[in-house]
Amino acid sequence: MESSAIFSLSPPSFLNPITPNKAKATLLSLWKHNRNSNPSNLHCSKMFVPGIVVALISNLRHHFLFYRGFGEASPEAKAASNLHHFFTYVAVKIVAAQLESYNPEAHKELMEFLGRNSLTDGDKFCADMMRESPEHKNLALRILEVRSAYCKNDFEWDNLRRVALKMVDDSNTKIMRDYVVETSHET
Repeated sequence: MESSAIFSLSPPSFLNPITPNKAKATLLSLWKHNRNSNPSNLHCSKMFVPGIVVALISNLRHHFLFYRGFGEASPEAKAASNLHHFFTYVAVKIVAAQLESYNPEAHKELMEFLGRNSLTDGDKFCADMMRESPEHKNLALRILEVRSAYCKNDFEWDNLRRVALKMVDDSNTKIMRDYVVETSHET
């Protein structure tokens, strides 16, 4: 006797694709349901920002955030990218200062290259420098070495967080204070 069974197996619900509209509706319903309760009831460490957070998928305490308006990268990823380019800028300044005192010819070459090429994209700057000439290649390698060392050993990450938080708090206070002063004189 021959038997066969056909099972329709669907993937687990957390693997199903979620559309932005469905995700937004889910988030809005969660927000409306919990807006008068303690924010910790959402079991999420991220704040809901309408228009930015499109989907929040919760699966066994894992949270995945998709951001609209940031090129599908989180604000933290954008900040990291900007810091990456900034580290190149710092490395170029350090190498230029070092060369100025002990190798004026290499300093002049670096400054001329810097005048012709933008430091906006640090990786492109270093890649272009490596291809310029053997002397420039050595300068680029030195910049890469200094950039890595600065990022790993010298940059004060804790201080960055403290300063950024203080700047935001001070700026918010100033804006609110200025508004109160401005509007209190109008009445």
